Amino acid sequence: MSLVQLVEEVFGSQSRLSHYVPEFHGREGQTRMALKVAETVQNGGILVVEAGTGVGKTYSYLVPALLSGKRVLVSTATKNLQDQLFGRDLPLLVKALGLPVKAALLKGRTSYLCLHRIELAHQSVAESDRASQRTLAKIEKWAHVTRSGDLAELPGLDERSPIIPLVTSTRENCLGSQCPKFRACHVNIARREAMAADVVVINHHLFFADLAVRETGMAEILPTVNTVIFDEAHQINETGVQFLGQFLSTSQILDFASDYLSTGLTLARGLGSWQELAASVELAARELRLAAGQQFPGTKVRWTTTAPDGIHEAVWAAALGKLAEAMGRALVGLDTVTEVAPDFGRLAERIKAMGAKIDLFSQPCEAGSVRWLDVGTQLRLVESPLDIAAVVKSRLLSPGLPENTETAQGSVANEKAWIFTSATLGDDAKLTWFTEPCGLATAEILKVDSPFDYPNQASVYVPKVFPKPSDPEHSARVAELVAQAAGMISGRTLVLTTTLRALRAIAEGLQAHFRESGQVEVLAQGQRPKRELMDRFREGASHGQRGCVLVASASFWEGFDVPGDALQLVVIDKLPFPPPNDPLVEARSNRLELSGRSAFRDYFLPEAAVALKQGAGRLIRRESDRGVLVVCDNRMATMSYGRRLFAALPPMKVLVTEEAFLQAVRDLATPEITRASTTVRPPF
Repeated sequence: MSLVQLVEEVFGSQSRLSHYVPEFHGREGQTRMALKVAETVQNGGILVVEAGTGVGKTYSYLVPALLSGKRVLVSTATKNLQDQLFGRDLPLLVKALGLPVKAALLKGRTSYLCLHRIELAHQSVAESDRASQRTLAKIEKWAHVTRSGDLAELPGLDERSPIIPLVTSTRENCLGSQCPKFRACHVNIARREAMAADVVVINHHLFFADLAVRETGMAEILPTVNTVIFDEAHQINETGVQFLGQFLSTSQILDFASDYLSTGLTLARGLGSWQELAASVELAARELRLAAGQQFPGTKVRWTTTAPDGIHEAVWAAALGKLAEAMGRALVGLDTVTEVAPDFGRLAERIKAMGAKIDLFSQPCEAGSVRWLDVGTQLRLVESPLDIAAVVKSRLLSPGLPENTETAQGSVANEKAWIFTSATLGDDAKLTWFTEPCGLATAEILKVDSPFDYPNQASVYVPKVFPKPSDPEHSARVAELVAQAAGMISGRTLVLTTTLRALRAIAEGLQAHFRESGQVEVLAQGQRPKRELMDRFREGASHGQRGCVLVASASFWEGFDVPGDALQLVVIDKLPFPPPNDPLVEARSNRLELSGRSAFRDYFLPEAAVALKQGAGRLIRRESDRGVLVVCDNRMATMSYGRRLFAALPPMKVLVTEEAFLQAVRDLATPEITRASTTVRPPF
C-alpha cells in the first residue's frame, strides 16, 4: 500500500485517530492537505501549504511524515510550540498509529542549564540582590533532579530573569570538549538523542543559527533526514535574515567583560589585572554607546557610509578604535594563564571573534546587504541580507550549486521532501509574499480554506469617522471605543497595537477608565511575564475573577490561542504597514523600485495584509467561537487599497455603522451565545 493510500485510510471515517483522540473528526481540507503532503514525502520536492485556522495542519503533516518510516525534522516558530508538538501532538499520534517511533526535542544552548556556568554564577550575583539569590538557589535545587536541563521545565521561572544568562551558555562562552562537565552537558545529551531519533523537533532560530555558524548540531542532523517540515513558516524569512547577518552589541561586550572579570578572579586571582582590563573593555563599550548620542529607544539609525547617520565619522571611528584597543589589551592579559583553565582559551577566542566584527563594521557594507544601528539602552551594530532566497537555494535546496543556479522540480531539491506551512503565507494565489523572499518560486502551492463559518461566527467593523492614525488623539479614541465595548461584555477583549507608544497610551487610557469601577482588569504587555499575561487572560472571568482586556503588540499578533468566550473582541489600532524609515524596509523598497516594481503594491500592501490576517486570526479559534474584529483605521474603508486588505481577511460579515457594531457586541453578551461559545473542539 502506498503512503498516500495509508494516509487516506487514517483520515477516513473509521480512523484509529478517533479512538485515541475523541475530539478528532475528519475535515475535507485537512485530508486534502495530508494527501498532498504524503505525495511530496513519497516523491520528494517542495510543497508550500497555506492552511487556514482550524484546518488541523499539525496532523496533516505529522501523519504522513510518521507513516513514511523516513527520518523527519520538524521546525516550529517558538519554543512553546516545540514543547506542545513534542509533549502533546507527537505522543498522541505515535500511540494512535501504533508506530515504534523515537522522537527528540532539540533547542538552542540558552534553553539548557549549563552545569559549568552555574558553579561560577555566584561570583556575578551581588549579595544584596536577594531576589536574584533566591532565583539562583531555586535553579541549583532543580539542577539536581532535572534530566533534560531544559529551563522551560522549571515552574515559575521568569523568562526575563537576569539569572538565566548566568546559568546558560552561548556559542561564545561554551568551553566545548574542554569543559569539565562535557560528558554530563545537557546540550550535548540533547544532541546525541536527536542524532538517534526518528523525528527531531527544533525551532526556526536553531535551524538558521546553524546555517550561520554550523555549531548547533544541525550540521550533523540535516543531511540524515528525508523530510523537513517548517510549521509557522511565515516567520522563516525574518528569522533567517536575523541569523544570517552580522551583529555586534555593547551588551555582548559587557557580558564578555563580566565573564572576563569573574573567570579571572575565580580561577586565576593574582595572576592578572582582571579588574583593570575588564573595566577598560566596559568603559570602551559604554563610550561607543555614548557616541551614538541621544536617540529614542528602539530607533534604527541608517548606516550607508563609514558611520551611522547623524554621527560624526571621526567620533565614531575613534570609539571603535578605542574598543579594539581595549579588547587587544584584554587578549594580552590572557597570555600567561591560557594553560590554567580552558575558560581562558575560550575568552581569547571570544575576543578574536569580536575583534573581527569590529574590523567588519569599520569597513563599507557588503554589497547586497543593509547596515544599521539599533539604539536602546545598549547599542547593536547590524549588517543583514535583504532576504534568505540565495541561501535557501544554494545551501538547502541545492547544496553545492552556485547561488544563482535555479532549481526546479525534479532536480537536486527533490532528494528531500520540503514542506512549508502556515495559516498566513500571502494574499495572492501564488503566495509570493512568502515564496519570493524565501527562494521558493518553483514550489508547488496548495491553499486550504478554514472550515469555520466566518459569515455567521464573526463580524468586522471599520469606523469611518475616526481620527487619522497620525492624529495625536488617535490612541485616546481607540481606548474610548475599547472601554465602551469591553464594558458591555465584561472584558474578553484583545487590543493589538502597531507601536509600543500606542500600547502605552491605550493601556493607560483603559486603566484610568476602569480604575474606579473595577469592572474589568486591564493587562498590558511588559507589565508581567508574557506567559503570565496569557494565562491570566485565558482565565477571563472564571473562578470569581474579573474579565480582562489585554493590550499588546509584536509577538501577540500571532501564536496566541484563546478558544472559547475568554476572547470575543479583537481591536487593531492601525493598519500594520511596515515602518518606511526602517533601514531594512527602506532597502527592500529601493530594490523593488530599481527593478521597476512598485514598493507600495509589491511590499507594503502584502506585508500589511499578512499582518492584518495574523491579528484577525486571534479571534476565531474553534467552530463554536463568536466575535467581532475592529480595525480603527478608516483608510481601510476609504482608500482604494482597502479592498485588497478586506479580501485578505476571512469572509466575515461587514458592519457598516456604529449602531450595527454596538449591537453585534451586545449579541456577544447574550446567554445563548455565551453558552454556545463554551463548547470547545480542538482543531487537531
